[in-house]
Amino acid sequence: MRHLSSALRPASCLGGLVLATVLCAPGAALAQTSGPTPQPEPVPVTPEQAAQVTTEQWAIHGQTTYTQQLQPGFRSPFEGPQSLPADANGRETFDATLYLGFRPWQGAEIWLNPEVDQGFGLGNSFGVAGYLSGEAYKLGQTDPYYRMSRAFFRQTINLGGGIEKIDADLNQLAGTQTANRLVFTVGKFSVVDIFDTNKYAHDPRNDFLNWAILDIGAFDYAADAWGVTYGAAAEWYEGRYAARVGLFDMPAEPNSIHLSLPLLQQTQFVTELEERHTLWDQPGKIKLLYWLSRGNLGTYSDALALGYATGTVPSTGAVRNYRSKYGVGFNLEQQIVPDLGMFVKGGWSQGGVEEDAFTDINASVTVGLSLAGTRWGRPNDTVGLATAINEISAIGSRYLAAGGLGGIVGDGALFKSGPESIVETYYNFAAFSWANIAADYQFVNNPAYNQQRGPVSVFALRLHAQF
Repeated sequence: MRHLSSALRPASCLGGLVLATVLCAPGAALAQTSGPTPQPEPVPVTPEQAAQVTTEQWAIHGQTTYTQQLQPGFRSPFEGPQSLPADANGRETFDATLYLGFRPWQGAEIWLNPEVDQGFGLGNSFGVAGYLSGEAYKLGQTDPYYRMSRAFFRQTINLGGGIEKIDADLNQLAGTQTANRLVFTVGKFSVVDIFDTNKYAHDPRNDFLNWAILDIGAFDYAADAWGVTYGAAAEWYEGRYAARVGLFDMPAEPNSIHLSLPLLQQTQFVTELEERHTLWDQPGKIKLLYWLSRGNLGTYSDALALGYATGTVPSTGAVRNYRSKYGVGFNLEQQIVPDLGMFVKGGWSQGGVEEDAFTDINASVTVGLSLAGTRWGRPNDTVGLATAINEISAIGSRYLAAGGLGGIVGDGALFKSGPESIVETYYNFAAFSWANIAADYQFVNNPAYNQQRGPVSVFALRLHAQF
């Protein structure tokens, strides 16, 4: 976000010192929520087993994540205001969050997630549409700062069917629920806490880092600069199917730190259908997503027309009106054998309207594999490999070529455009039951759709602990 990121300054070492302390103290109470908190998969149990389950009335959890990324220099005949810098550089991010939850009555949960953040993404989170770290926000700060990352209420209403056990986890109290149920969530949280989830690629603390692999790249979900918003969602689970709907507040203007006030003056409607199945005795899920935003947004064609008429650089910010933007998505996760799973994600969004809150992608496809370390005696380790291909619309490419700036891309010119392709691989090493160390590598071809810059290599070290 061009008007939010602070000027580049030397990365603070505070995050590393704090995390080092945490990794030496198993009982420490720290956490972060850069990405969504996946809910644990329920386990079917018998009525006799369910009677032995203790229902939690309150819980305190936490986790912390430190990520260091290094980018060697790469070919770059020119750069613009929102380019990934071509010179070799490194950046770090650090987050610490508490998860405070209690149960006011049966089936209900209230969760508060106070958080401390610090650090920058590479290039101040500019320069690659499939951005390089889900641990980096569109707002960077050298000094640690506090915010309430999430504060929400959840109510589960059992409708019958088999009994399922829920284990204690981040933002989840231990207990039981029925297979058929209604779940209502309201408050401050992320759209992708509930929609577009995937067990193999959705959590930047434990699996992939790239935005276009963690989430459907073309899913321009409502959010502030930290990826959260105010809203409400309803879920209905029945047999092997689930349906979800949600209504969320959009930012006051694209990529703003402020949400629209009064609430829901600018809104996004999201719906998702899920089918759970067994294929060759292995579980899997298929999800279909649709979203519709109504807010103050500009179009690339209007921006280009105004730029040509006035002899200025086109800007979607100068032509914003209240209009719609919509898109669709597909999300598959499939276990192949018990220690190996695959995932496929794809999405498309309305190509003529500017990006609002996520990133400058109008079409995306992602394919990947996730392998547990069972075969070499490390069942809690994970290896991941994925590739993502991102596209911007033809009119969006013309806008960038004329010098326009998107949400996070804009090289000042685009003489030769092409699909942005990304390959990412990681190894997540379970050092302790409460701490992981991960090594990650990303290769980006045509960063920001620019065939004259790159390719780019990015190396990362991630340290994560939770309780």
